[in-house]
Amino acid sequence: MTLRLEIITPEKTAYAADVDSVVIPATNGEMEVLPGHVPLLTMLEPGHLQTNHDGQRDWLAIGSGFVEITENKVIILTDIALSEEQINEVSVEEAIARAQQALREKVSPEEEAALRAGLQKSIVQLSLKRRKTR
Repeated sequence: MTLRLEIITPEKTAYAADVDSVVIPATNGEMEVLPGHVPLLTMLEPGHLQTNHDGQRDWLAIGSGFVEITENKVIILTDIALSEEQINEVSVEEAIARAQQALREKVSPEEEAALRAGLQKSIVQLSLKRRKTR
């Protein structure tokens, strides 16, 4: 028995496949979802999403968003969903440096929140890229 996993970003359906299980970074910590899961709606934190299918594990860097779980389907709405191959390490390192520099300057509370959110997503991407290459 499998689950249908769909990950939707504002630009496209980033992922759509049947999986044996999925581990998502929910607001209350990592949560593994298996077929037959109780229906649930929860919030997603930026982090690493792990899919498991036929003994193979794959990871995606995902942003914040929402997760809807039904007995045989998981739908994720998020602002980013990137595989390790889609992440440019140099670009992400530069984005982190820019955000850190901007946070050292005087910015409005709204700008600070946006910078911190972007920084968190960049750190998640960089950690996935480095995790997979070691």
